[in-house]
Amino acid sequence: MMSSSGSRTWSSSSLSDTTPLLPLSFSYQRVGSAASIEMSSAPDSSSSASAAAPGERHVFLGVDVGTGSARAGLFDEKGRLLGSASSPIQIWKDKDCIEQSSTDIWHSICSAVKSACSLANVEAKEVVGLGFAATCSLVAVDSDGSPVSVSWSGDARRNIIVWMDHRAVDQAERINSRNSPVLQYCGGSVSPEMQAPKLLWVKENLQESWSMVFRWMDLSDWLAYRATGDDTRSLCTTVCKWTYLGHAHMQLVNEKDSRNMEACGWDDDFWEEIGLGDLVEGNHAKIGRSVAFPGHPLGSGLTPAAAKARN
Repeated sequence: MMSSSGSRTWSSSSLSDTTPLLPLSFSYQRVGSAASIEMSSAPDSSSSASAAAPGERHVFLGVDVGTGSARAGLFDEKGRLLGSASSPIQIWKDKDCIEQSSTDIWHSICSAVKSACSLANVEAKEVVGLGFAATCSLVAVDSDGSPVSVSWSGDARRNIIVWMDHRAVDQAERINSRNSPVLQYCGGSVSPEMQAPKLLWVKENLQESWSMVFRWMDLSDWLAYRATGDDTRSLCTTVCKWTYLGHAHMQLVNEKDSRNMEACGWDDDFWEEIGLGDLVEGNHAKIGRSVAFPGHPLGSGLTPAAAKARN
């Protein structure tokens, strides 16, 4: 479903808390995070929150965050593109360390969405569904949702280890040398572009940051969390980059006949063996207590902070 070379999953400051995702009057929408085509949700026709008035359009918003820019596209119910726009995002490079800012990315998304809505003449109330796509980058935030630095510089803006960052080569080699059974489900070895080696690097090199982080998230999952306040993770991101055991998740789902459940695919022995046993604490609170399937709606739609227009 993805490779380690630039693959992407479909799935702060006080300033960022007031930045609207949609440009006009506030309205709730169903929101999905996404890995691959993941957790992007269709509107619930039984819900007044997503039902348009007679004669109004149903418009669907897709947000794609790449390495260098954030893109927004608006589509009608037949999949026709109504309008699109992009906005650049900042990146810091220092040898093998490549970093970005979640605050900067959020601002770029908001800019792209507002431009796309303006170009397509779409009002916020017409948007009934939203999905995020993003690179498999690692985001660090504290208990307030504010960024925590993952940089040697200590710059708190730089709270994202970008997918192509290779600082954790040594950590990946040490993890692979243990030959954990988990590795057979990710091609036999982890890449330094996966999240476990990067997490181990931060713990070994930036101990103050490690102690401050309340949530470690894949970028697409963080975007959904930032938009909805729902900390549910994507089955695709967790399987592809975090060593989450999707088959264990599927087995329990089949037994319980449920698509809305707590995470059950983390291998606690693996995290203990590689020196990250503290991530098991709190029922895996820092890396994901809840994991959902593609198409699963998150929260109650956009939070007021994410969706309202700036006064």
